[in-house]
Parts: sequence; C-alpha cells; structure tokens
Amino acid sequence: MMALPRCINVMRHSTVSLSAFSRVRSLSFVTPVDDFEVTNEPTLDYLKGSNERKTLEDALEKYKNTCTDVPIVIGNEEFRTDNVKYQAMPFDHSKKIAKYYGATSDIVQKAIDSSIEARKEWEARPISERISILLKAADLVSGKYRMDLNATTMLGQGKTVIQAEIDAAAELADFFRFNAYFAKELTKYQPLSPSPTISKNTFRHRGIEGFVVAVSPFNFTAIGGNLSTNPTLMGNVVVWKPSSTSVLSNYITYQLLREAGFPPGVINFVTANGPIFGDTICSSPQLAGINFTGSVGTFQHLWKQTAQNLEKYHNFPRFIGECGGKNSHFIHPSAHIQSVVNGTIRSAFEFGGQKCSACSRMYVPESIWPQIKEGLLETRKKLKLGSPLEYDSFLSAVIDEKAFNRIKSYIDYAKSSSNMEILDGGNCDSRTGYYVEPTVVITKDPEDRIMKEEIFGPVLTVFVYPDKKIEEALRLTCETAPFGLAGSIFASDEKFISEATELLKMSAGNFYINDKSTGSVVGQQPFGGGRISGTNDKAGGPHCLLRWTSPQVVKETFKPLTEWDYPYMRN
Repeated sequence: MMALPRCINVMRHSTVSLSAFSRVRSLSFVTPVDDFEVTNEPTLDYLKGSNERKTLEDALEKYKNTCTDVPIVIGNEEFRTDNVKYQAMPFDHSKKIAKYYGATSDIVQKAIDSSIEARKEWEARPISERISILLKAADLVSGKYRMDLNATTMLGQGKTVIQAEIDAAAELADFFRFNAYFAKELTKYQPLSPSPTISKNTFRHRGIEGFVVAVSPFNFTAIGGNLSTNPTLMGNVVVWKPSSTSVLSNYITYQLLREAGFPPGVINFVTANGPIFGDTICSSPQLAGINFTGSVGTFQHLWKQTAQNLEKYHNFPRFIGECGGKNSHFIHPSAHIQSVVNGTIRSAFEFGGQKCSACSRMYVPESIWPQIKEGLLETRKKLKLGSPLEYDSFLSAVIDEKAFNRIKSYIDYAKSSSNMEILDGGNCDSRTGYYVEPTVVITKDPEDRIMKEEIFGPVLTVFVYPDKKIEEALRLTCETAPFGLAGSIFASDEKFISEATELLKMSAGNFYINDKSTGSVVGQQPFGGGRISGTNDKAGGPHCLLRWTSPQVVKETFKPLTEWDYPYMRN
C-alpha cells in the first residue's frame, strides 16, 4: 500500500527508563511503565487499482445498503427504547444507515451508576495496563477496523475518502498512541527528596472521584474516540454521548475499544436527546467533569447548568471545551499567490467547511486582489460537489437539514445585502442530499455579521483592504470575531511576519505562517483555542491529560520523630 509521508507506526522498547521509580522503597502503588516512542500513523493513498481502495469498497458495500442497529450500551447490557431514530446519509437522505435509540433519564442514570461501579477497579489498575489497552485500540484502528471506520465516516458524515482516512484512521490512531505516550511521560515526574534516607516524596496520578461525560461532535470520528478515552488513561470512567449524525462510526469506535480490553462500564455508550442527557448528568452529585466538542451555546448552557448545582457536587467539575471558530487567512502584498489560492480553497471548502478550523474570512490587499480573485474563481469552478463515493468529488453534502438551512440563510443574507456580492457559487439543493455549493462572497463592510459569526459551511467571505491600511486590517482580523481558534498569515516579508505574529498573538490558538488554517496533526500541532472557541487544553498534546488527573503527593518518613520542641527554644 502506498502512503503519504506521515512517519511510521509505534515503536516499542523493553527497557525501563524511569529511574525515579528505582528509588521507591516500599510504595507499591507507584509502578513503572515500559518506555516506548510513537510517531504518526501513515495515511493511505487509495489510488486506482490499489489494495486499500478494493478493501474500502468492500466495507462500503457492507454498510451502504444496511441499516445497522445501534443500541445504547451500559456495562454489558444493551438498551433499546421506543424513541427510535435514524441516521441518514447526508448526500442521499432517503437512505438510512443506522437505527438508534433515545435514552430516557432513567437509562442515563443507569449509565452513571454503571460507570461509578466500574470506577474503583479501573482506577486501581496500574497505568501501564491502561496504556497497553489504548495502544491495542490504536492497532485495531490502523488494522482490523480501519476500513469499517472509513466507510461509516464516508457514508454517515459525507467525508471524501481522503478526509475520512485522515480522520477516522490516522488521527484516531494518533490520538490513542500519543495520549498513551503522554500518560507514560507524566509518570516520570517525581518530586524532590533532599534526604532520601530520612524521607521519600512520591507523586502519583489518581482519577477524579465520580464520572466524566464525553460529548462529541459529528465532524470528526477521531474526536469521539479521543474525548471518550483520554480521561480513562488517568483512571476515570466515562459516559459517552455521541452526535446523532455520527452514531454509526462512533459505535464502530466503541466496539473496537471494548475489543481492545476496556472493561464493561468504564465507557458507556449513550445516545440521547440533549436536554434529557444534560439535565440528568448535571443533576448528579458525582459529576466529575465534561469533555466537550460542539457549539458555543451548548457548552455555555452546560456550564451554567453545572454552576447552578455547584453545592451538590462532591468535586468541582472540570470542563474541557472546543467550540469552533471564525478563522481567517490574512494576506500580505508579498504573499505567494498560488499558495494563497490553493491553501484557501482547501481550508474553506474541504469537507464542506465543516471543520472547526476552516477558513471563513479572508483579508486581501488591493494590489494583489485581481490575481487572487482570478485564482480563487478558476479553481473553485474545478471543485466537484457530489457523492463522497465518487473519487473525483472534492466535497459533498453538509451534514443535515438543520445545517443546510443555517448555511443557506447566510448565503441568502449575502444575496440580499447591498454591502455584499456573491462572486461564485451560492446555489443550494436539498432534494436528494444537503448540497451547498462552495461559495465566495466579497463584502464592503469588514464588521458585518458574516465576518463575525460561525457559519460552519462552504462559505468564504473576502474583505479587500487598501495596502496602506495594513495595520488597521490586522486589527480587524484580531478583533472582529469573538473566536480565537485558528488563523493564518501569508507573506514573504520577514519583518511583516514577525510583527503580524505578535499582533495576532491572541487571535488564534493554532497559528499558521504560509499555510492553511486547517490540518493540525496530533503530536505536531496540538489543537485548541481561547476566547469563545474553548478552554484551549490542546487535544493532541500532553496538557489535556493533566486536566483529568487528581494528583496525590505522599511523604514517607523513615526516621522517627523523637522531639517535640526546637533547639532555639532550649536557652
């Protein structure tokens, strides 16, 4: 199989390099972890005639004409309710690919109880065992389950083959391997023991008392796998609510986690209506934290709901949230034109702009706008909007009717505004699938709502600024939208790059120079943003895991204390 250069797989070594643990005399709760290194999972090419394309097509055949039954899974039990729902293909919404069930509040409570019951044994397991289970899960992702994950992501979420491969295969495996690696590295730290023959200080990571909730979005299968598993590495138990529009791929993920060795109850898989789920988990005194990716409004609601119940909780619940962005490409007169055009096309329109980091607004100087405009419009005309099962499709339908109507409302708004002009695209058709053409809008007003609000669709809005007002344009880039997730600058002028990088410092948690705003890779560009984009705990880096541990420091003294007073008192 041919592969893009994304490094190689996991490399394990049998030696133990944790010298700190060798000094532990009698504390058996501190266990060594075998050292190992990880690198990013390669992505396959799926070229015509390749083995991976044939294997993928077999998986697509398995799922595309079947409506898979997806139960609620709590412990070892499956639950089905009268509240039956279906996941449809977004590019052909007459075809249902998954049947699932809305949990009642009683069932959500069962999931909480099951997690709490499983917690003691799971938290007591050595971290080395938890790491081994996640590494096995990563191997299942990159091997046995790879094509099932890709096929269900293409069918259920409308991703093209390469977008599915990057997400459901490579990134999901990366999350599992790198989180395991980061957990191992965290165990290496031990506090100072200046007089080890007298006393010994030891640091250990504990899970948080209670249960953690994972609320995952539709747009990345990998995010569901990450949100549901990274707290478990530190000894936590999880109630996982997947998005209703990614149920099938998330259920495949859940199945492989169980096969990898996650015990019953450690992760419970609960499909539920948002308010029923939120009301139940937020009313539980044992809520320990919420691991969330989704809309700003939902995250704010959960936080407010939790705040209203603070007095009943055993702990202060922890929050990790990633809530999207209004990401920008800022173009300097010295920028490379073709790189700007190609990077912006990919960032704005791949997966129909349904990436948290997708470029949604663009600032271009007057001097090079004619060239960039020509390049954007010529390239945009080459983009095929169609079924993801057709290999020449660049993008497919947006996820569902609600998304279609929201995106269309912004396009209609642009059509009716005297300050805006649609340069290309703008057509929407939901008869067969939720199809929205990649759309390029130009605005005269850089502070219009279309430059501030997240659209989450294939709509790019351009503001052309006078070259002499570059500092004012930079200020607009930084201050117009309330988000702070991703952003890019394109320039060859080194002085400008240095100044702009500093001026835009707070505008993006992931910042790119001469590159598109999408495409962060686990372990290379840990992902997250500030402002209303989220808590910026950096998925794909070591910092997230620290949020899911409740550390304990133990001091063991070997020399008896024989005196109660101090020498200065004996005058």
